[in-house]
Amino acid sequence: MWNLDFITERDFTDHVKATIEKYGEKLESFDLKRFNKNIVDPIKLIFDKTVYHLTWNEIVSNEIFRQRDKANNNDIGYFHQLIFQYIDNCHVPPNGEEGGWDVIYKNADGIAIPDAGVVHTVYVEMKNKHNTMNSASAGKTFIKMQNQLLNDDDCACFLVEAIAQRSQNIKWETTVDKKKVGHKLIRRVSIDRFYELVTGQSDAFYKICVTLPEVIEKAVRELNDTVVPHDTVIDELNKIGDKRMGESKDFAIAMAIYMLGFGSYNGFNRNQK
Repeated sequence: MWNLDFITERDFTDHVKATIEKYGEKLESFDLKRFNKNIVDPIKLIFDKTVYHLTWNEIVSNEIFRQRDKANNNDIGYFHQLIFQYIDNCHVPPNGEEGGWDVIYKNADGIAIPDAGVVHTVYVEMKNKHNTMNSASAGKTFIKMQNQLLNDDDCACFLVEAIAQRSQNIKWETTVDKKKVGHKLIRRVSIDRFYELVTGQSDAFYKICVTLPEVIEKAVRELNDTVVPHDTVIDELNKIGDKRMGESKDFAIAMAIYMLGFGSYNGFNRNQK
């Protein structure tokens, strides 16, 4: 039984599928060439393997996961932003258009802002995590919001954070040109409070989270093997290690790892076989 009355099952499933497909090339299988595209740090891999008592298979898998994960954060931002296109009164502008806002929420009945009265439009800048903006970026975003308020006296501007320090809808205070600034219509809002505002349900984001695992599993099944990577890195390293006769398997793979970053370095370039 579908328990989200602010988004249809079909729209939610399609959005989850689209998010998975956004992973794109990051879901492609890793071979040794791709694994070392930006040159891995062999010294770190050796330390990590030994200190954390990992196998070579585990350390290589962890590095592949790290490389994929580094690129996937933007795609999770896509999930958080684009889902609002399916929710009443919300609009997701094309990238870079309509002021570059991530979401625009309009309500003809009015939108109550704590300690600031009622407006009819909220302009949203969305961030995945509360600590992803440095001071310069925060100042630039605040000025953008100030300019919006100057051009529209019937709006508020929200910095919505998917992973905030706490559940909140507060006046955002930051530093611009070394001065502390704030405005009651410029708000710092956790994503659960934003969902509450646009759906009228205090637990709307909770319902999203509870429903998500099953929908992701269903989407992956429907996409079949198109999202299942088949990595060959450890197999290729093993083959390289097998060529080093008279050395232990562990040391031979360690040398294969070293060659990824240090193959042209003095000493290493004499030991290639």
